[in-house]
Amino acid sequence: MLNITNNKIEKWVDLTKYKSTKILIDNKSYRLVKKTIWAFICLFLVFLFLPWTQNVTGAGSVTTLKPNQRPQTIQTAIAGRIEKWYVNEGDYIKKGDTILFISEIKEDYLDPNLVENTGKQVIAKESSANSYASKVEALKNQIGAIENERNLKFKQAQNKLKQAYLKVESDSIDFEAVKTQLSVSKTQYNRSINLNNEGLKPLSDVEEKKIKLQNSEAKIITQENKYLASQNEVLNSKMELNRILAEYLEKSSKAESDKQTALSSQYETEVQVNKLKNQYTNYQIRNGMYYILAPQNGYINRALQSGLGETLKEGTPVVSIMPANFDIAVETYINPVDFPLIHKGEKVRVWFDGWPSIVFSGWPGASYGTFGGKIVAKENFISENGKYRVLIAPDESDKVWPKELSIGAGTQTIALLENVSIWFEIWRNLNGFPPNYYKPNTKAKNKL
Repeated sequence: MLNITNNKIEKWVDLTKYKSTKILIDNKSYRLVKKTIWAFICLFLVFLFLPWTQNVTGAGSVTTLKPNQRPQTIQTAIAGRIEKWYVNEGDYIKKGDTILFISEIKEDYLDPNLVENTGKQVIAKESSANSYASKVEALKNQIGAIENERNLKFKQAQNKLKQAYLKVESDSIDFEAVKTQLSVSKTQYNRSINLNNEGLKPLSDVEEKKIKLQNSEAKIITQENKYLASQNEVLNSKMELNRILAEYLEKSSKAESDKQTALSSQYETEVQVNKLKNQYTNYQIRNGMYYILAPQNGYINRALQSGLGETLKEGTPVVSIMPANFDIAVETYINPVDFPLIHKGEKVRVWFDGWPSIVFSGWPGASYGTFGGKIVAKENFISENGKYRVLIAPDESDKVWPKELSIGAGTQTIALLENVSIWFEIWRNLNGFPPNYYKPNTKAKNKL
């Protein structure tokens, strides 16, 4: 009882009449029990003020650090029928070793000479494309020859037109000369008549002048006909120029049309050649897919398909393999409330199922059988189990993780946070509060 007053109970109550009081007053063990209880109370109070390391715990399993080092399944890229197995479960395989051979089941690829026949088709189509290319080249030469011939014909017609113009000019001059001569002949004839009437000229002179006049009149008609004929020749030369242009334009258009048709056929044939080459390459690659090969060195964990003659669809898993070389890591899952407290690069303590360990989460220095790790990645998207996934790699500055660990073994992890008193940690857990939020000391890391 606490001595909170000077009034003693013995003054008011007679304790001797009680049997329990008589036993305890005369028993020395009571004093020892009393001292022991007080000692435990004092120790408990001291214990409440001891330091305690806040932590975030998680549970997970052993995995690998890199995705390409984790167990994987091998699928068939094409549909087929199982013909022969080359491995057994537990066998060690090297990269490129044959695991399984399958045969073709699709009717489009059943021809054993499919690749060879497709190659011949490619050669034939290439020859056809070359023929069209030669035809296009011949038509180009033909168009060039037509152009040259047209230029020569056109120049020839132009020269003929110039000659016609010159002839028109010459005939025009001659026609004017004849008209002048006719005018002179008329004047001379009239003068001869007048002189004859006056008796100054004989009649023979008049008749001579008349004959000259008639010759001039006949000559002017002939010369006019020649002048009109030369003008008509000019018109014919112009028409010849237009005819030459039209004729050779038609020839050039026809040759150009044939060339474009040949080009279209050539391009279409080249498209078919490319398609056939694509098919030829695809068939060659498909032939290589009948043998399912190991993608890397490892061990055959389990055959997911069995038997002979069993048909498989595209993408069907065949075997599961475990890579021979891998960097071990741990994937652990933490509660969402602890996610903000986890940072990349922070150190973590890990212990493994089946490995001897004694763990005090709040006193990591007193733990036994734990190994050091550091956080290398954490997912920002919650997993299906309602927790966040964290990937942990071995801490190179700590002791080496056991080599006997196998992929998939269970693990437990502790991420160490701030140091607080035990009474504070008890109070926090009773109230359901999360650990104290903190930020990693990045400045110290940068100095290092």
